[in-house]
Order: sequence, then C-alpha cells, then structure tokens
Amino acid sequence: MKKYFILFCFCMGLSSSVLMGQNKPAFSSMDVFALEWAADPQISPNGQHVVYVRRGMDIMKDRRQSRLWLIKSDGSGHIKLTSRDVNESSPRWSPDGTRIAFTSSTDQGSEIFIYWLENGRYARISQLDRSPSGLSWSPDGQHLAFSMHVPAPAAVMVRPHKKPAGAQWAAPAKVETRLKHEADGSGYMPTGYNHFFVIPAEGGAARQITSGDFYHRGTPVWTNDGKHLLFSTNRNEDWEFDFRNSEIYSVSVEDGQIKALTDRKGPDHSPVVSPSGQQIAYLGYDDKVQTYQVTRLYVMNMDGSGKREIPTNLDRSISSPKWSADGRRIYFQYDDKGNTKIGYTNLNGQTGLIASDVGGTTVARPYGGGSFSVNKSGRIAFTHTTPYHPSEIAIRDPGQKDPRLITQLSDPLLKNRTLGQVEEIWYKSSVDQRDVQGWIVKPPFFDPNKSYPLLVENHGGPISNYGDRFSPEIQLYATGGFVVFYPNPRGSTSYGEEFGNLLYHNYPGDDYHDVMDGVDAVIAKGYVSEDSLFVTGGSAGGIMTAWMIGKNNRFRSAAVIKPVMNWISKTLTADNYFGYAYSRYPGQPWEETETYWKFSPISLVGNIQTPTLVMVGTADLRTPLSEAKQLYHALKLRKIETALVQVPGAYHLIANRPSQLITKVEHILAWFDQYR
Repeated sequence: MKKYFILFCFCMGLSSSVLMGQNKPAFSSMDVFALEWAADPQISPNGQHVVYVRRGMDIMKDRRQSRLWLIKSDGSGHIKLTSRDVNESSPRWSPDGTRIAFTSSTDQGSEIFIYWLENGRYARISQLDRSPSGLSWSPDGQHLAFSMHVPAPAAVMVRPHKKPAGAQWAAPAKVETRLKHEADGSGYMPTGYNHFFVIPAEGGAARQITSGDFYHRGTPVWTNDGKHLLFSTNRNEDWEFDFRNSEIYSVSVEDGQIKALTDRKGPDHSPVVSPSGQQIAYLGYDDKVQTYQVTRLYVMNMDGSGKREIPTNLDRSISSPKWSADGRRIYFQYDDKGNTKIGYTNLNGQTGLIASDVGGTTVARPYGGGSFSVNKSGRIAFTHTTPYHPSEIAIRDPGQKDPRLITQLSDPLLKNRTLGQVEEIWYKSSVDQRDVQGWIVKPPFFDPNKSYPLLVENHGGPISNYGDRFSPEIQLYATGGFVVFYPNPRGSTSYGEEFGNLLYHNYPGDDYHDVMDGVDAVIAKGYVSEDSLFVTGGSAGGIMTAWMIGKNNRFRSAAVIKPVMNWISKTLTADNYFGYAYSRYPGQPWEETETYWKFSPISLVGNIQTPTLVMVGTADLRTPLSEAKQLYHALKLRKIETALVQVPGAYHLIANRPSQLITKVEHILAWFDQYR
C-alpha cells in the first residue's frame, strides 16, 4: 500500500515546476486567508450610497468575519461604517435615508445599532435577551421590527434530587419530545420559539408582537400604514409534521391579532407590499410532494383576496421579489443554466433581464447565491461574480446595458495570481439525448500539447447547481495540476421543473450516466488522459462519487466527502430526518426497506476496487459521521486502500473555517497524488 501522508511534500512542492519563474504565481492554499468579498448590498433611497457587508478571513482566529462598509454609487468615498472591530451584519436604510440600522456583536450577544449618515455617529439602541435578526424599518422611520428567540422550559420527566453541598454530580438527563430538536451547524436547539418584536428607533424597550407556540422567523414586512406586519410561517395545529407548508399572515402591531392571508397546501412566503399599499406580491407553489418544484410569483389584495399567479413562463424558481416604485414591475432573482440573474416582470407576466453573473458569496465551491437591492429610481446594487473573482458590488442603472463594478476587494490578491481558465461545455446524455451543461477548469499555465489528469467534482444537493462562479476549491484543484470538470446532471436546478424532478424516487439514478457522459466528452477534447481519472464531491456529491466507483473501475482514486451511504440510517439519524418522509423514496424506511437499500451507495460497496479517501466533519449532523464510517469500515474489511479523515469540530459545511477549506483540499490532492 502506498503511503498516505505526503501533505508536507505537497504543500512545499505544489506545482513548483510551473510556479517558479512566473510573474504571477498560481492561486495557492494560504491565499484563502487573503480572500475578501461583498455581501448584502443595500442601496440608499436616493441611490447615492451603498452599504454592504465586507467579508473576509481572519488568519489569527481562523474565522470568516464581516464588517460594514459604505461606498458612493460612483465608487468613491469607500469607508468603513464604524470603528468597531467586531462582526457586523444586516444593514438596512431608514425610509428617509438618514440612518442605517444594523446588528453587531457585543460581549452579551448581538444587539441593534443605528448609524447616522449626517455626522457618522452610531449607537446601540437595544439591550436584548437574545440575538435579533430580520431588521425591518416602519414606514415612518420611528420603529424597527425584528425576530428573536423566546426561551421556554425544557421537557422534564422526573424531579432532580437535592445533592449534598459541594457534591459534583453528572449533568441531569435531557428529555426531548420535539420533532426537530437539533440543527447542523448549531447542534442542540434551545427550547422555545422565535417571535416578532418592535423597538423604537431611538432606543427603548422591545415589545413582543406575536404569540403562541410557533416559529416566527425571517424578516417581518410592514404594511404601508404601519399598523400590521406581514410574515410567513406555519401556525396550523399540526405544524410540526406539516413542515412543507407555510402561509402568509398579518399581525396587528397594536394588539397582536393574527390573520392568515393564504390557505393552500404548499409553501407561501416572501411577502412584499406594493407602493400603493393595495397588493402583496409573494412566492410559493401548490405542493405536489416531489423532489423539485419551481417557486412561482403571485399577487393578492391586502386582505388575502384576489390571489393570482403572475404567468412569467420562465420555468425557473424565483426569489427575492421587490416592487418598482411605480408598482408596475416586480424585480426578482433566479438561476438559469448555472448563472444567477436579476429579472423583472409586469403584472401580465411580460419579463425582461436586468443583470447576470449575480453571486460569488459562497466562497468555497461554485454554488449560486448573492443578492440585490433597488431604490425608487430603479438603480440596482447587486453582488457580481465571475469564475475569476468572488462577489463585488455592481451598480446597474435603468437603461444601462452593462453594470459597473464599484468595488475591487479581490484585486490586490487575484490580479496578481494566474488562475485556471474556465470554459463551458455542453454534451448529450446517453440516456435520453438531453443537453447537459458543465464547466472545465484548466490548470494555470495550461499547455495544450500535454496530457493532464482529470478531476471530476460532483455538486451537492442534489437539488442545486454549480455555475460559472469563483471557487477557491476548484482553483486549488487546478493549481494541483488537474483539469477539473464539474457538471450539472439531471436533478440540478436552473433548467426547469421537469429536469430538476427527474430524480424523484430515482436517486441516484440516471444522473450517474450524465456525469460519466461528461467525462467522456472532456476526454474527447484530447488534453486529458483516459487512464488518469479522479473523482470527488461532497454531500450529494459524495453520494454520487461513492455511486460512481461502485458502478465502474475507471477512476484511479476517489475522495468521498461527507456522504450518505445508507438511506435507512441517514433518514432516521440526520438533523433533517423528517424532511425525507415519503418524498425522497415512497414510504418510510421500515416500510420500503428494499427500495431504500437499492439506492444506498453502501449496497455497491462489494464492487468497489478504487482506492478511496473518506472525509467528514466530526460535528456533521446532516450526513452524520456514522455514514462515512460505514464506507470506511466496509472498505477496510475488503482490504481496499482507504483512509478516513475526520475534521474536528466541522459541521456539514466542512470548509466553513478557512483552515478547514485548506485541509479539505490538501487531503484530497495528497490522496490523489499517490495514484497519478
């Protein structure tokens, strides 16, 4: 068996033959700590300023950090909003544009702050028991609404005995009766519920508006008269088990009376009030209980009457609706063929495109994301990305053909690096001749006369998409000397509901063939070696990687990251276990054991001959450690070359901390380098 641990050699000698003698070296592991990117841009009502979250990596604390910055729309006057050197987030302009509300860390948890634009001063206005979220200004600028957790007593079955003074007893037993009681990334969920509160914008006591044993999360939306808040949740009697459903509600700020405005089976959410105050735009769909359904746009009257769909005919999921100032248009965000866009529609469903290349905020793998805001004149601020830089702030004015970038946060680093060139590829699926999209990333200093090893990166989800967005992980694979291929096989979003739903009760299924067809399409280009193939992926990508090596022996080695190996055990142990009920496969695991087993990659483990690295975070509750161990232990018993890498403290977002991103990539490359 070859030696596993060659990380030191890899780190010291990474692509040294191409790095030396070049003016601009390739992107390297430690460059991850120098990455900076923009998020949550909020344009001022008059369109003259943008406040945004400037994110980066803290090399000393090994954490992602966030600070608020202010910039003029022409790119000048770029300053840090406050002198506080702590995390800041959720900036929101007052209706008159004179103040910015935001949340920021304190020694007692997050609190609400106000910044005054005229004099640059800021102050804390709250003293809360828990951290607030979802800030929202009242129309008159006198109050702020927000969501906050309200604790409740934990379940108790027996009264604790009195222990002797000074005695050191074990912690008491913890009793659980809730359906959802833990969450990946945060662990055990404290008992209680989130509720909406209102606080004066000049400071004072926060007043709870909602009541009941229901979760009131997200951003509450004020009606134009300031008398009600709109929000989305599920307050049905069986809400805990009716988890796919949600309704839009109105709550009186004065007396807390709540009224449901929607009542269908399916999610209704993201309400926004028209400028006239007479209509509400919102998102949702009629739930057919399938793998993927397109989120659609609707409008209704303020009292919940007159509901109708806006027939955009996009066949794409819509998010983040926002009214134009004249009430004639609704702006929104959507993914189309691996690219995030901003579009608009009138109330008759006639659509148009405003901007592409939105996103760049995930800063790990090339997933979608990003956000935008719009002022009364139609000036839009949004996060802009390409395969060569993470998100920057862009401005797009009405009638302007191309947006203009007003920040260059990544330039000091990435303008002085040679990145792998990214190109789009389309090919036919051998299953049904569907068109399938993917991307190829070539190593820095690519030589077309050479033959390179091919690294396949499978995306997670599987109901998600990769695209032409910046990804430090992909670039590090390319720096390692690989041609990287990442596809969007069937089941991926941004290609319509029918394409996304092809995995319903059939996953993993023909998406396997879509990936392998892409491998052959890349090989046909002539610059990768057919006998030097490698494959990796995380979460659903880990499932696909394990499935691929169980189906064929074409790969020299594989790295299976945070996988589901056994759908029976996963469905009953993960933090989101109830979310799979009757939708991933028909029936429950104890009812359809044969079906659940048939789609479990562990059922193919007897076929695997490929040397396989298995990796998982020790705090992962979404694809628990036991799933990865099933693959590792099975391969050890079969004497297949394998290694188990456990990342201490990492949850499902295994690359959340910068050092974890680096260690993930370097272990994968070190494993692959043994078999090149």
